[in-house]
Amino acid sequence: MMSGNADLALLRLGEMLQKLDYRHVTVTPITHARVNARPGNAWAVDLNGVFGWSRPFHAEAVPAPIFELMRQAGIAVAYHNGWRSLLRASTLNGHLYFHSAWPTEASDAVFFGPDTYRYVAAISRHLAQHGTPIRRAVDIGCGAGPGAIALATQLPDTETFAVDINDSALRLSRINAALAGAPIQVLKSDLLADIGGNFDWIVANPPYMLDREKRAYRHGGGALGAGLSLAIVEAALRRLNPGGTLLLYTGSVIVDGQDGFLKAATAMLPNTCSWSYQEIDPDVFGEELKSGAYAHADRIAAVVLCARLSASWRIHHREDTSHLPR
Repeated sequence: MMSGNADLALLRLGEMLQKLDYRHVTVTPITHARVNARPGNAWAVDLNGVFGWSRPFHAEAVPAPIFELMRQAGIAVAYHNGWRSLLRASTLNGHLYFHSAWPTEASDAVFFGPDTYRYVAAISRHLAQHGTPIRRAVDIGCGAGPGAIALATQLPDTETFAVDINDSALRLSRINAALAGAPIQVLKSDLLADIGGNFDWIVANPPYMLDREKRAYRHGGGALGAGLSLAIVEAALRRLNPGGTLLLYTGSVIVDGQDGFLKAATAMLPNTCSWSYQEIDPDVFGEELKSGAYAHADRIAAVVLCARLSASWRIHHREDTSHLPR
């Protein structure tokens, strides 16, 4: 449900971009900076430059109806003798997603990037291997909503939730879901603490780096950034139905050849749980190894943990959430 005129204008803007067959693949921040630094890329001359590469633009670079919708949505801000968009727009599997402009410096920035593409691909791959009905699913830390939207579009009969603590993320998830025609329920929740009931599928793509500014979209906390990911494993085990599945896309810091996250996460799983673990990319954020907490790390890997509880997993092991609305 749209909450005001600005949200409706942003929805209309997204619909217009879709009709114009707008497409953009979001790259890493370093690649983004390098591309924008090339001669001739200082200012946008088309929609891709405005909404994809977050370049400043002059009003005549975009069609007048689009510029007017940007102003109504509150995302066109003055920049020198021109304008900048406060949001980017990226495409994935035929859907358009609004998310934060580059560079993502704000504490409430809404993430979307290469990890997002790998995350959604992992969801689709594991859903294709899942043979039992999925009645209720949730995306923890939904960000711009791609995980929940992937679930809802592939499982139209499933009750799907998207939860986050970031109000900016919740707003964009609602708008992006409307653009995708995905029937998801978007709720504010710290992990699963503020949503009732149990789930057949829980997915998450949490931040997994240590960020000095502790920005919510990037800071994972705990040991080398794994704190939030491990907290999600713990929360999911309390709220999965018997036979339920957790799919967690995250990062793991490899030190002296040892995968600390894998060891810690699998130690939390019950003996009757079946699980798989895969390195999707063995080397991400290599620039972080220069100094600081990662100075002694071999590498940072993007990984997927998929854990499925036994059908006989006992319900009384789980947290009592009967006081919450269902």
